[in-house]
Amino acid sequence: MNAPVVVLVGPPGAGKTTVGRLLADRLGVPFRDTDADIEALAGKPIPEIFVDEGEPHFRELEQRAVRAAVEGHAGVLALGGGAVMAEATREVLAGLPVVFLDVALGDAVKRVGLDAPRPLLAINPRARWRELMDVRRPVYLAVSTVTVDTEGRTAEQVAGAVLEALELKIDD
Repeated sequence: MNAPVVVLVGPPGAGKTTVGRLLADRLGVPFRDTDADIEALAGKPIPEIFVDEGEPHFRELEQRAVRAAVEGHAGVLALGGGAVMAEATREVLAGLPVVFLDVALGDAVKRVGLDAPRPLLAINPRARWRELMDVRRPVYLAVSTVTVDTEGRTAEQVAGAVLEALELKIDD
């Protein structure tokens, strides 16, 4: 079985995609983002999936995308912010090197912006982000092998901290 060398989890604005690409480059492995997989599968952007088919349909697609990626991707994998809320996803992550990229609200807002097309943050994004984190933080912590604080760090610094935390060796 091909398994990811690292799985990144965290809220919107944590830098999962940006850091994931840097990690993949440094490790000499491919990068995969399950949100991109979902969009390719559905043939439309995630906000449209939410509007057209609703969140339950999106979450079903997400669970399938995560399972397929975990079972067939031997690189760096970034999951959507809410993916870990599904029991099926938590089960497939068991035993894998999962890194929770922890981000403060202020940094998330700077990275994501308040007008970005994120369905769950559409109304009162700051308050909604806090509510999501109140529910999700314990789950991120439970599924992760390590937590890397992103506050005040560049994406390159976060990638370095992930490598150090997991003691991963860079291919030269």
